Amino acid sequence: MRAKWLVPTLYILFLMLPIYWLVSMSFKTTNEILGNFTLWPQNPTLENYRVIFTDPSWYMGYVNSISYVTLNTIISVSAALPAAYAFSRYRFLGDKHLFFWLLTNRMAPAAVFALPFFQLYSAVGLFDTHIAVALAHTLFNVPLAVWILEGFMSGVPRQLDETAYIDGYSFPRFFIRIFIPTIKAGVGVAAFFCFMFSWVELLLAKTLTAVAAKPIAATMTKTASSSGYELGLLAAAGTLTIIPGAIVIWFVRNYIAKGFALGRV
Repeated sequence: MRAKWLVPTLYILFLMLPIYWLVSMSFKTTNEILGNFTLWPQNPTLENYRVIFTDPSWYMGYVNSISYVTLNTIISVSAALPAAYAFSRYRFLGDKHLFFWLLTNRMAPAAVFALPFFQLYSAVGLFDTHIAVALAHTLFNVPLAVWILEGFMSGVPRQLDETAYIDGYSFPRFFIRIFIPTIKAGVGVAAFFCFMFSWVELLLAKTLTAVAAKPIAATMTKTASSSGYELGLLAAAGTLTIIPGAIVIWFVRNYIAKGFALGRV
């Protein structure tokens, strides 16, 4: 019995090793990191975290990232819900082609759209704003959310819609009070993936911001100096970037499990 748990345990430890190493480095000075090889901090320090929590250029990076990621998640899921319903319930000319075209946006690299977005947002005055990054990320997240939600909606019998109409429900009332709660697992899964893809995306977020909306990933690049990288500070910032994702995973963990069983995940 013990033998069958050995391989999974070793595999999990192997996966957790980079995270442990990152956290361990965050409590070290750069000199200690570059010095002798150690499995844990020999002289633990909180200086790296003190810098992040006291320097506005650092902690505002997290505020900016969370702001545009939250905006993007709300916009993407809100736009994807009616679109996914249309694809799951109606058949119209070119529906398959339109659905495939949406997915091709997810397949395209972000670098393709960086320059057009930069010129467009500079012209209309949206450059270096949270909404600029949030809207740019919808190009990739809306197709993903539509694809996920359509799979969940197609699994809901059409008789539910017909029964609600017979009972006198208007479409908005039926959609909000009956249909969305029925597919709440799919909404949770779609919101999770939109959040995570927007959180880890760097190219567009860095291209479309300068100071006011600069994300933490772009802020982390300033640790380079003439003397090299401030590795301890960089490790502390990297450790803190894991926390929002871990919190989101904790709240939607049950929905993700259902997504693997029922939806397109």
